[in-house]
Amino acid sequence: MEELNRVRKAVILTALASKLREHGSWCGETHMQKSTYLLQDLLEVPMGFDFILYMYGPFSFDLRSELTALRADGLLDLEAKPPYGPQFSPTKQSDLLREHFPKTMGTYKNRMDFVAKTFGNKKVGELERLATAVYLIKESNISSEEKQAKLMRIWKPHISENEARQALEQAKQIVKEAQDIVNG
Repeated sequence: MEELNRVRKAVILTALASKLREHGSWCGETHMQKSTYLLQDLLEVPMGFDFILYMYGPFSFDLRSELTALRADGLLDLEAKPPYGPQFSPTKQSDLLREHFPKTMGTYKNRMDFVAKTFGNKKVGELERLATAVYLIKESNISSEEKQAKLMRIWKPHISENEARQALEQAKQIVKEAQDIVNG
């Protein structure tokens, strides 16, 4: 599948931010990183970002740069919300842009809705656990739940064994539902 061009990526990213907020998301960078990872790597939206396992789970430096560029282009605002971190907010300009791309919006609507529903109301710690569990399922050839939980704890020693197992169980369901969307 051909990678989306920059304008279509902007359409998807600003729509994703809007949908996350609709589902109760703080919509900070962590939410955008983990949600975009799920959208791209599970739901096969061809964004073209390179993700690595980083401090809080899957992370893309390219995506960080793109979010900054979207702010510079006036398509995303970054609102300070003391005492918490900043949150992304789509601008009126991005609303107008999305109106010019109904086909792109229609093609990926159900995938963005799934991501927003799945990750929207999660706190940062839960996002880290779930996204890391999805990453582990996708990137490792380990099928044993016990070994998966052990590897997750090696990657993220601050996550308890119980939290790792719960995250892996939830992640397996997320992967299954995502595959159903992609194949359906």
